[in-house]
Amino acid sequence: MASLERRVAIDAARAAGHLLRSELPGSRHIAYKGSPTNLVTEMDARAEELIVGRLTAAFPDDAVLGEECGATAGRSGRRWIIDPLDGTTNYAHGLPIFAVSIGLETDKRVELGVVFDPNLDELFVAERGRGATVNDRPLSVSSATTLDESLLATGFPYNIRETRDNNLTEYAAFSVRARAVRRMGSAVLYLAWLATGRLDGYWELRLGSWDVAAGSLLVEEAGGRVTNLTGGTLDLDAPALVASNGHIHGAILDVLRTVRGEGRA
Repeated sequence: MASLERRVAIDAARAAGHLLRSELPGSRHIAYKGSPTNLVTEMDARAEELIVGRLTAAFPDDAVLGEECGATAGRSGRRWIIDPLDGTTNYAHGLPIFAVSIGLETDKRVELGVVFDPNLDELFVAERGRGATVNDRPLSVSSATTLDESLLATGFPYNIRETRDNNLTEYAAFSVRARAVRRMGSAVLYLAWLATGRLDGYWELRLGSWDVAAGSLLVEEAGGRVTNLTGGTLDLDAPALVASNGHIHGAILDVLRTVRGEGRA
């Protein structure tokens, strides 16, 4: 990956993260995206505008997919995938667990991933084939080999109140098989923390491209594994995800297969 892409993505992620952190103590203007559990604040839009402005100024021929602005076309065959504020519900409540995510996809593969956590001042960067780092320190996934010794993470769909396929059964199954299951409201941070070895595994039934683009590359470049719910290739445009240190991946898939059945996943 050319240094310009890396440098612009890092600068944009840092700038957006510092903006979000500086405005965290303020009051929020909250709107809803079709569900009372799916929030958006004015800061999501401000952070995305900042990121998109910097990326399009530097790379005007690239396409962009943002959680708030949607998709814009490009001519280069490359696509920037942006989550300007992952953890909006946390942010709206003043809870400092959120992050900025920027991924660059070329020919259906993410080649560059940048995640910035402004609360811990941690910058995660991965380039395909070149490894992953946090604040320039190399990352490596954990060595846990069984679910019994593993710390997992998950999340629930925004339509949890309306759908039966809401991850509650899966959550219960893993809760009695793993050391613990955490639910902290940021898919982007789950993947970054998995790449550091702080978590051992993560699954979620429905996500957006912006939730997984950068983070999935972090996990892979740190030595972990990322698949769909049945062990196949992750569909970046409709991601249902299992990510792990690799050692416990089969065990996670086995639990999901048992709980969901072959046909549901």
